[in-house]
Amino acid sequence: MTASEPSQSFLARHQFLIYRLFSLSGLVPVGAFLVVHLLTNASVLGGTKAFQDRVDLIHSLGDLLIPVEWAFIFLPMLFHAVVGFVIISNGLPNVGSYAYVGNVRYTLQRATGMIAFVFIIGHVLQLHWMGGALLGKQFGQFDPHHATSSAAEALRSLPVTLLYVVGLLSTVFHFSNGLWTLGITWGLWTSPAAMQRANWVSVAVGVLLASAGLGALGGLQGVNVEQAKKIENRMLESRRSFDDEGVHATSASTATP
Repeated sequence: MTASEPSQSFLARHQFLIYRLFSLSGLVPVGAFLVVHLLTNASVLGGTKAFQDRVDLIHSLGDLLIPVEWAFIFLPMLFHAVVGFVIISNGLPNVGSYAYVGNVRYTLQRATGMIAFVFIIGHVLQLHWMGGALLGKQFGQFDPHHATSSAAEALRSLPVTLLYVVGLLSTVFHFSNGLWTLGITWGLWTSPAAMQRANWVSVAVGVLLASAGLGALGGLQGVNVEQAKKIENRMLESRRSFDDEGVHATSASTATP
């Protein structure tokens, strides 16, 4: 390289590795978390107790929950978002000139990625403890001890629910369509027949996850908040009694000579 030639950027020098890590992070752990998250939320259709049981299982990690969230959710998600925006800034969708399916999917993948990014930030600020810590009590409205009632109250507003529908469908499309593009990036399907089969798989995944997410939103709209709180309070009292009994039993066994 001569002195007059500009040096390549970091992204250009490591583009092959970064793009594959970007693609992989969309599947694991970000995509895997999305699947678990939506299916967990859909358990609200089984009633207040079913949803609370799943939330309690997650929060049984205790102090480990925060580092686990950052290591396996937030940091990979930020990496995927940053690289995604770099890709978008260097891409020129030509759907207006060549309106065929591949270009439509190309454009929708990037558009839904941007919508999903904004939606996830808003979702975290509204229904995660970080929202309350950063912006005050009106944010971070989700109470893990009152999972159904607090989520139902937070999503009671029709405009908020409609925003969630748009954000949810955008996120699901971005993930399910990304499965198809991931296979191309990694050379998993190269023939037209293989791509078609993979396309149907991505459609099936998208329909399943969209149904779970929309089902959860619909289920929360029908929640009787006061009745849900009574069930959650009984469950909380039961857990605390169980924990107290465990502490007393441990203390008694320790004191025994």
